[in-house]
Amino acid sequence: MVAKKSKGKVFVGMSGGVDSSVSAALLQKAGYEVTGVFMKVWQPDFLPCTWREERLDAMRVAATLGITLLTWDFEREYKEGVADYMIREYKAGRTPNPDVMCNREVKFGAFFRRSTKEGADFVATGHYAQVVHDKKENKFKMLAGVDATKDQSYFLWTLGQEQLSKTFFPIGGYKKSQVRALAQKFGLPVAEKNDSQGLCFVGKLDMKDFLAHFIKEKEGSVLNEKGEAIGTHSGAYFYTLGERHGFTVTKKSADDTPFYVVKKDLVANTITVAHMQKTALECASQELRASQASFCGGVPPDTKKTYTAQVRYHGEQHKCKITALNTNTLSLRLEKPAVFDAGQSVVLYDGNECLGGGIIETT
Repeated sequence: MVAKKSKGKVFVGMSGGVDSSVSAALLQKAGYEVTGVFMKVWQPDFLPCTWREERLDAMRVAATLGITLLTWDFEREYKEGVADYMIREYKAGRTPNPDVMCNREVKFGAFFRRSTKEGADFVATGHYAQVVHDKKENKFKMLAGVDATKDQSYFLWTLGQEQLSKTFFPIGGYKKSQVRALAQKFGLPVAEKNDSQGLCFVGKLDMKDFLAHFIKEKEGSVLNEKGEAIGTHSGAYFYTLGERHGFTVTKKSADDTPFYVVKKDLVANTITVAHMQKTALECASQELRASQASFCGGVPPDTKKTYTAQVRYHGEQHKCKITALNTNTLSLRLEKPAVFDAGQSVVLYDGNECLGGGIIETT
């Protein structure tokens, strides 16, 4: 019997979770030569060390599928490109998105480069997104995942044509429930495993507790819109515009609706809060400027068209127009005011196609 010819070598980032495991199984079934790669990254010593357990799960899946599992150490890349970046941004009073940097610096940075160097034709991950080849335009496009509740295209806006042309997102066309069913069908030992949540690779954590190990807490005043002190907080660095948790209001009013952060002063170490339902927020804006702009299609979008912009994961999509576009700077005007903070990612969409994005610089 003549062995079936492989469609190519694929290195799959396997975390030990359901999504990446099913991704590996689907590619193997499709006729690819699959190699699993467990990425070991930096973890702070004050959090539970879970990577050994996760790798053991990945090893069990690899054994079930009969594929090789490699372990690659990206501790330095993660520490410098994700953790240090995140801490530095918070110290500057900005609100970073570490998952975006994790994809850019680790999964589609260090992992992508090493996989290519070691002979992989393609790489794959368990992200809920889709890559399609538009033959008419001769380019690769990134689309949102079919499961809107799991779509992760927002975190992948930094990917360009080089990565997209060699990347598979095997589960992007499925709903989560279908992925679970496939895990059962393939007999994967992680079929019932809970989803991982929280910071990329590190998992679920309280961000303020995490940052407190690197940024000294400093109690400050919570102000109302009149400038009156009505409570306390642990440091203006830790807060994001629009946030409604993590500070204490001691002077209550008859209106018990939630307070939201509408302004922060790093020098005075104060945050100003307001009831969103009752005031025209001073932190809301229609104008947005972003740096480090990059576009999945390799070329800037059409400035004459109307697109939608998303400023937080699973947040509202705002209709917008591009008002300025330079080498790596993007300016937008939103159809209606929105709340966003410097450091967050703004991601552009044309329907369900992710066009790219940038890092918000001004609010």
